[in-house]
Amino acid sequence: MDIHALMDAAYERGASDLHLSVGRRPVLRIGGHLVELGDAPLQPADTERMAKVVAPSRNWEELERVGTTDFGFAHADKCRFRVSILTQKGSRGLVMRQIPQKLLSFEQIGLPDGVVDLLNLHRGLVLVTGPTGSGKTTTLATMIDWINRNRDVHIITIEDPVEYYHTHKKSQVTQREVGNDVPSFAEAMRRALRQDPDVILLGEMRDLETTSAAITAAETGHLVFGTLHTTGAARTVDRIIDQYPREQQEQIRSQLAVSLVAVISQILVPDTGGKRVAAFEVMLSSPAIENHIRKCETFKIPSVIQTSRRQGMVLMDDSLLELWRSGRVDKEVALERAFDRKALALRMGGAAAE
Repeated sequence: MDIHALMDAAYERGASDLHLSVGRRPVLRIGGHLVELGDAPLQPADTERMAKVVAPSRNWEELERVGTTDFGFAHADKCRFRVSILTQKGSRGLVMRQIPQKLLSFEQIGLPDGVVDLLNLHRGLVLVTGPTGSGKTTTLATMIDWINRNRDVHIITIEDPVEYYHTHKKSQVTQREVGNDVPSFAEAMRRALRQDPDVILLGEMRDLETTSAAITAAETGHLVFGTLHTTGAARTVDRIIDQYPREQQEQIRSQLAVSLVAVISQILVPDTGGKRVAAFEVMLSSPAIENHIRKCETFKIPSVIQTSRRQGMVLMDDSLLELWRSGRVDKEVALERAFDRKALALRMGGAAAE
């Protein structure tokens, strides 16, 4: 079974992911559902051979040393994949996420209009959050492309791996790949501040050192974009603060209250046409938000978002409600993803099923 043919199938059928695992036929994820290909389950020799076809030598060495490796792979001139090769029960497995070649517009993604205003800022921390596979990378790529086309600034992206390639337009763009161009996110952030950046995209805030560097950069006159695997603005703020030792948390709350300008949290839900659509929660900085972060009252943030719709803020449940009202998602789909299922059901005109 040829891995290039499988990548062709993923590309032609619009799959988001290709899974290759011993004991099962190749699997595509299409519209959120798993679809098998081929006639026979993969054997250990199959996945070993496929892994060797796509893995650079540096990544193969890492795979043998630590049991997993991640990198980007270009399939001819058709598409690119973010590849994760892993070891399970002594055999190789591959998960290949297809990276869309065409950047989407804000309208196609469904981002609220107020988000575009953030891209003209000269300083501050903007976080795009959500679970794995929720479209964070696509949203950030669209934001960076807008800045690239509309502002004359120096953009530095730090990613593992680099997924979307950005050419120089009105901006100067520097893209650094962790593990290939620089050893770690933290090291890349330290060096970035000496490279005359205006905008920094940090692919993942995975440790305390990287988070601290991002907050410092945002405080000192840079526009910083970062991601976290959280859902909801309040949980995102809590996750950042909880990274720090208890004796430092009061200080970091004060820093974050000043530097954090927005949290955009997104999830993908099945729509009525068999595809997927994004729902968003948007928190923008305001005196009330700053006060709640500083006073460790993040549980009050959703109330502020709910009463600040005119300022461009949106609660996740309100976004789901709007998708249901417009006929884009079914009622049960919206309720399954709601933060407060019972409250949303009442707003839809009925009680939530137990």
